[in-house]
Amino acid sequence: MSSSLIVRLATIDLGTNTVRLLVADATAGARTWRAVDQDQRVTRLGEGLRQTGRLSDAAAARTTATVVEYVERARRAGATRIDIVATSAVREAANGAAYAAGLERACATPVRVISGEEEARLTLRGILDGVGIGQGTTLAFDIGGGSTEFMLARGGTLAAAVSLRLGVVGLAERYPFPGPVEAGLYHALETEVAQQLARELPASIVEPTVDRLVGSAGTVTTLAALDLGLAAYDATRVQGHTLTRAAIEAQRARLASLDVRGRAALPCLEPGRADLILPGVAIVTATMARLRCERLVVSDWGLREGILADLLTGAI
Repeated sequence: MSSSLIVRLATIDLGTNTVRLLVADATAGARTWRAVDQDQRVTRLGEGLRQTGRLSDAAAARTTATVVEYVERARRAGATRIDIVATSAVREAANGAAYAAGLERACATPVRVISGEEEARLTLRGILDGVGIGQGTTLAFDIGGGSTEFMLARGGTLAAAVSLRLGVVGLAERYPFPGPVEAGLYHALETEVAQQLARELPASIVEPTVDRLVGSAGTVTTLAALDLGLAAYDATRVQGHTLTRAAIEAQRARLASLDVRGRAALPCLEPGRADLILPGVAIVTATMARLRCERLVVSDWGLREGILADLLTGAI
């Protein structure tokens, strides 16, 4: 491999709940890369969005501060291109376009606001690069703060996709669990999620036989780390880990027995996720039930890796 072909690129996934940075050395025109720096931070940009329809000043300020920090970090690392991609909170908020324009000025870098369909395509690309194409049909889902994407792939090719306005931030605001979980309230949460999936998941996603179910993003990777008993998060062990419904139920019961401070104290539960993890688990279990799957494969990769893959192959 000639060093003259190596480029250093950075992607920033600006989500409703989490901002994720990836800086990587890559071979131009290929899909191989090596991470130089990566980080993620819960900023909860979509806090209150379902109630007001707008991004709050406080959420916008803390998210902008993180993105500016990550852009500066990527520049210091020598990234020759930085691609910032914003998802559901920015595309749905009444002031989302104004926020994106202000963010561009703050970090002197373009911000792309992508559709739910584009988010699904890029996320699938990142997931399959991480866990492999596999045999037969793969159904992948990615739980975000403001939306959940479902993607059906056959032989690595996207066959169907849908983005649902179903995310952990809005659910956590409607179903708060500051103390140990009250069974009736959690049942109401599960019922709402199951009913939305029944209404909104199209036949193209539900009816095909699924050979492999793959989950990505913070809820699923946290469940994997807890199931593995990790004292510190290890992406290499989480990547490709299989979670059974029984294992997920065991972790749900463990999380439900704790108050929010107890959940926050668990290893591998990143700051800001303690009040979001149970709504995320409800999405996971409802998805498995709806798709009649008893196990899922965990992907540590997702949207930010998909953005990088597109950059490497010249798609964007």
